[in-house]
Amino acid sequence: CLLTGSSSFHFLQENPLKEKPKAYDSNELEKPAGHHQTNIYTALKERKVDFLEKNQEHHSTTSQSRSKFQDQSSKRKCSKPLATSNGELQSGFHKSWTLLLVLLIGVLLLYVLWSGMPSLLDSTLSSRDTQILQAFRDRMKKLKNTYQSQDPNLWKRTHVFLEKHLNASHLHLEPAILLFTAGQEGEKALRCLSNEIADAFAFSQNATTIKIDGADKAILDSDIVKLEVDDELSSGFKEGKKVAVVHRFELLPAGSTLIFYKYCDHENAAFKDVALLLTVLLDEQSLRKSLTLQEVEEKVRDFLWAKFTSSDVPTSYNSMDTDKLSGLWSRISHLVLPVWPEKGLPVEGCT
Repeated sequence: CLLTGSSSFHFLQENPLKEKPKAYDSNELEKPAGHHQTNIYTALKERKVDFLEKNQEHHSTTSQSRSKFQDQSSKRKCSKPLATSNGELQSGFHKSWTLLLVLLIGVLLLYVLWSGMPSLLDSTLSSRDTQILQAFRDRMKKLKNTYQSQDPNLWKRTHVFLEKHLNASHLHLEPAILLFTAGQEGEKALRCLSNEIADAFAFSQNATTIKIDGADKAILDSDIVKLEVDDELSSGFKEGKKVAVVHRFELLPAGSTLIFYKYCDHENAAFKDVALLLTVLLDEQSLRKSLTLQEVEEKVRDFLWAKFTSSDVPTSYNSMDTDKLSGLWSRISHLVLPVWPEKGLPVEGCT
């Protein structure tokens, strides 16, 4: 028994009666040897039964304690991963909320910046518009003080018409077209005032004016004049000039005026953010100031009709006819304004 290990020795110490039942053979115990032997046999048998019961109880207790220990250890092993898993879940949960919060703050910042940009741009554009309009108004105010004989409607309508075009907040769908007219006595005022208004419009935008004189092209071939006018307008507007003034429109060869379809069209004009000022000097000596604007417009229309359709140039693709003139007139007659003679203007040049 000592060779079996310490656990067996410990078992013997706790159960000293283990050898006694083993010292007797079961066959010998079953043999009767008198009354005394019978008592010994009975006593030994009871001891054997007690020993077996105690041994079974010891084994059952040991097994229960081992199973309990194993259950506890298994619970500890299970609880550790469970705790670790819960910790990881909580950590992931906090990370997710942190990331969501950062994203939310980023979105809010982007929204604030994005919503603020249009207002910043609007304020910049508004400031620029204000400067342009103020510069134009200042120049027009000086002109009004110089040309005191002009009809108040001329200043009012010119202001409204051109200021609307100067305001960048308005979408430019077509160029601004003005036609000024005068009798023979108002020729100088017509030339000077149209130049001054064109320069005021250009100056407010830090630009210059394109100037074309129909008198210089009156005797040229219609096709050549058309190409020259087209080149002057196109190159000038592409260079950044914002306004063109065409003096003595009635002196241009009839067919050449068709080039203004390209620049004065309501929907398909080549340049939409510009202004064109045309002047027509009538044959009659003076215009009555009692004429209404509608009557002035009709007078100019009839004059151009007679001027262009009675031309000696043969009818051809470039020649003017009634239909072409009707189309041209509808494009250049947006606003027709009379100019009255002015006293005190310099003999040469304009103020």
